[in-house]
Amino acid sequence: MMSSETRRTSSGIEIDVVYGPERRVDPARIGEPGHYPFTRGPYPSMYRGRPWTMRQYAGFGTAADTNERFKALLEAGQTGLSVAFDLPTQMGYDSDHAMAAGEVGKVGVAIDTLDDLRTLFRDLPLDQVSTSMTINSTAAILLVGYQLVAQERGIEPALLRGTIQNDLLKEYIARGTYIFPPRPSMRVVTDLFAYCAEELPSWNTISISGYHIREAGSTAAQELAFTLTNGLA
Repeated sequence: MMSSETRRTSSGIEIDVVYGPERRVDPARIGEPGHYPFTRGPYPSMYRGRPWTMRQYAGFGTAADTNERFKALLEAGQTGLSVAFDLPTQMGYDSDHAMAAGEVGKVGVAIDTLDDLRTLFRDLPLDQVSTSMTINSTAAILLVGYQLVAQERGIEPALLRGTIQNDLLKEYIARGTYIFPPRPSMRVVTDLFAYCAEELPSWNTISISGYHIREAGSTAAQELAFTLTNGLA
């Protein structure tokens, strides 16, 4: 039976405690799991059929230090990598640039060259793990560098799995680590979609981010509104 009790969300929206079959949405609108419009998840059996990818967000100091951390995490049972980059890397500055003073390696790993990426992913099974890279303005550069490091080791691009954040609109709203104006930034975002469709078919090309907006001071309703609007854009 449907409970007559009601509750309100933190945004003041009234909801029932339990929803039964009599409140079911039109099946044509909600769809089936693993099928368009994906309202019930991207996989047919969801996480009953495959486990969550376990990642700990990590990245500090040098590429060598972070590489050792990644190895320790994988040995502990982690099934993916999640890379935190320092602020100069996020903003496109080399570590020896005057604007990078005091920020190198401070809140993530410093990456300046392809050789840094070789060190970062040394001896890691890039064809067996998925890699999340929390990077936006310089996402295309870091992703292609990741691809090149893998190819140097004989790993086909089609085998590379992971996610690039690549959400520039969120940077304008909340974080500020943008480089180009909005329209060119969006062009870079969508060019990366096109590139991955051809070269890295198993790669997730964007992660629309809402929590940054909430942490920057929005309400829950504003967070949802901005996040959905960014996704539509």
